[in-house]
This record gives sequence, structure tokens and C-alpha cells, in this order.
Amino acid sequence: MDSATDNLSIGASRTLAGHVAATTFTALPADTVHAFKRTLLDFLTCAIAGAAMPVSKALLSYFEENDATRVSTVIGHGALLSAPNAALVTGANVHGLDFDDGHTHGSAHPAGAIFPAVMAVAQQRGSSAREIVAAVVSGYDVMCRIAAAMHPESARRGYHNTALAGVFGASAAVSNLLRLDSAHTLHALGLAGSFSAGIREYLDEGAEIKRIHPGKAARDGVICAEFARRGITGPTKILEGRYGFFATHAAPHVKWTRLFDGLGKRYEIDSVYHKPYPCCRHYHAVIDGIKELQRERRFKADDVAHAELGLYAVGVHGHDHKHCDTLLDAQMSAPVAAALAIVLGDVTATMFAPATLERPDVRALMDRIDTRVDAECERIYPGIRSGAAQIRLRDGSVLEKRIVEPKGEARNPMTDADLEAKLRANCEPIIGRARCEQIIELVWEFDQLDAVSDFFKWGMTGA
Repeated sequence: MDSATDNLSIGASRTLAGHVAATTFTALPADTVHAFKRTLLDFLTCAIAGAAMPVSKALLSYFEENDATRVSTVIGHGALLSAPNAALVTGANVHGLDFDDGHTHGSAHPAGAIFPAVMAVAQQRGSSAREIVAAVVSGYDVMCRIAAAMHPESARRGYHNTALAGVFGASAAVSNLLRLDSAHTLHALGLAGSFSAGIREYLDEGAEIKRIHPGKAARDGVICAEFARRGITGPTKILEGRYGFFATHAAPHVKWTRLFDGLGKRYEIDSVYHKPYPCCRHYHAVIDGIKELQRERRFKADDVAHAELGLYAVGVHGHDHKHCDTLLDAQMSAPVAAALAIVLGDVTATMFAPATLERPDVRALMDRIDTRVDAECERIYPGIRSGAAQIRLRDGSVLEKRIVEPKGEARNPMTDADLEAKLRANCEPIIGRARCEQIIELVWEFDQLDAVSDFFKWGMTGA
């Protein structure tokens, strides 16, 4: 490291711990509180809609047989488990449809790691709404900053940032909720470093373990904070140490400046994106581009001779396959998503049903779609997740569209109304219109609520 970088790294873990311990609701800007409400609404949407996925059902079945604690709600199901186990299953629910929020700079999904941990412990302890807000904001800050500091190097090495950075964020959030001082919070982060795990090998097989990664981070974050509260110590230089997290997962490509950029003045929850499509974020820009081209010139799947999707390298590698043997295969494939967008005009959760993916027109079009590294997309990544769509029609014409900021990014956000519509579209068939409207009303007034018990009742069975 050069001297400037070395100075930034000194005491890095302690600095983050102090920031977490000092974060309170009263210190948060109004815009950050509103950003929390937006993420809360999206979290509930994803937890409820994802609860019916096979992985979530299998996890719940196991824990209902083996966990009789019954203190914290699995949001999306309504079942009661211990706080750590409820956090695990809720986190899997949130990531079940790959529809949850994300952080572009860190290429990570914070909602499934942070919210389940905080909500499970908050229910157990009877925490207030404003305590929950501060805890979630601090958790997002730690998780997203750590992910951004190590990305894209960590992803190139095969690590899944959601799982790795998520346990740090969850431990920070629960430490804040438990009102741990900076010393105990530092130990919680130190413990999180040894609990941190998750690799991207699922991409090659469409393995369902990806769904569990946020939940594992949430569960382990609860445990790390509770262990630290009881005096168990972790390394106090977990980030910057000789054998610390960044040394083992990203060195020498650690962005120490990004870790501390605006710390205490700018909150990372303000800059998360929300997904309009239930598939990997890396190619949302090309989906937007295809939809714009269709609005400009109507064309059908049979009109397409060949389509080329231009992305950055991280978005191409592991996402350029043309098979969809599993749901995750389909959700991680840029050609699959592009084919759905061309054939059906959109990409929604119901479109990933086997009957749709097996349609002859969808299958045939997938084979005519290729994905490549685009020099401009690569140049501006990871700060911006852009994409370029080029469609050659059989009549010889070529349609091209470059999207710099896909829908949902902080600079091209889904509106509050968009997020409400997302909840209604995905949750009304499960919990009904009246309950959806009640969720929306409660979310927008969350920080004014005297009690938050209603937020532990949104499951398919109703808690």
C-alpha cells in the first residue's frame, strides 16, 4: 500500500464500529428516513412473494421440526422461530425470486441480510420503530461500504459479496439495535469476519444455495452481535489486519477511500437500487433497452435474426449461458431475460414458470442471442451498470440502444408509486388487496408508529 492508502487503513475496523455505535434516528436526514421506508416496502414485497419458493419451504420445514423457541416471525410465512433461525428463513424468502434491492458499487443485495436480522431481534426485544430505522441504516452503511471497497476483485475471485459483506452489515445492525458500545460492536465485526462465507459456484449449476446466502448472513449477524454482547472477542483489525478480511478477499485491490467516503454524512441506503425485473441486475439495462426499441419500432421474435447484448465483464461471465434447467439458471441468464422481453414485452416473476421458458419461440430466440463485453460498459463499471442492446432484423435493419442508468438506480429510481405497484402485483394474489393496502399505509408512517407489531404479521398464514 502507498502511504495515503496505508493511513486510511489504519484503524479501519474501529472507525466503522464507532460509526455504528454513534448512529441514532435523530441524526438521520429526512431523505434517509424516507429511503428506509422505500427499502422496507420493497423488503416486505420480496419476503412475501418469495416465501412460496421451494428453498424457503424446505428451510421452514426443517426449523419448525427442530426449533420450538417461537419468539420471532418468519416474514412471508408467519411462522415463529428463534431470532437467528427466523432471520435465516426470512432472508431466504427475500432472495427467493431475485427481486430484492441491491447496491451497484458493491454488487450486493442488502435487504435480505439486514432487515431479517433487525426485525427478528426487534420483535424479540420489543424495539421501537425508530430504533429499527437506525439499526437498518447502520447495517446498510457497513455492508455496502465493505462490498464496494472489495468489488469487483472479490467477485472475480469467485466470492458472493451479498454473503460476505452481509454478515458484517447484519452484525453491525443488530449491534446498533442492542445499543452496544463501540468496543463491543468492534468485537461483533471481528466475529463476523470468521462467519463470512459464500462463493459464486452456484452460477455454473443453477444451485439453490444462492437463495440462502442473505439469510445465512442475517442469522450469523444476529449471533455475532449477541456473542459480542456476552463478551466473546473477535479480532479488532478484522478488515485491515495482516490476515484480515480485505487481505484474504481483495488485496491489493482494496478501495479504502470508498470505504470511508462521506462516512457519517452520506448513508448508503440512499443509493440502493430497486428491481423492476426478477432476475440478475447485471443485465437490467439491456432489458430496458429492448423495451425502448420495441416502443420505437414494433417487432416480433420472428423478425429477429440475431441480438447482441453488450455488458461489462462481470455481467457477461456466468450470465451468458443459454440454458434454463433450473429457475436460477433462467434468472442468471441474460439471453433468457432478453428473449422474454422480446417475445412477451416484459420480464415478470410469472414468466419464469417452466411453461413459459419451454415455449418454442422463447427457446428458439435464446439461441439467436449472444452476450459480449462492451468496452464502454466495462470502462464505467462498477460505478455504473450500463448495457447496450443491438438487434438485427431479418429485413437487414439494425436497432441499437444504450442504457447508462437502468430503471431502479438512485439516478433513475423506481418512484414510490412504482414500489407500491410492485407490492400489489406480487403480493395481492397471496395476502389479498386489503392487507397490501394496509402494508403500504403502515410503511409510509413507520417512524411515527407507537408499536410495530403489525409488521410481524405479513405471512401466507397470517401470524
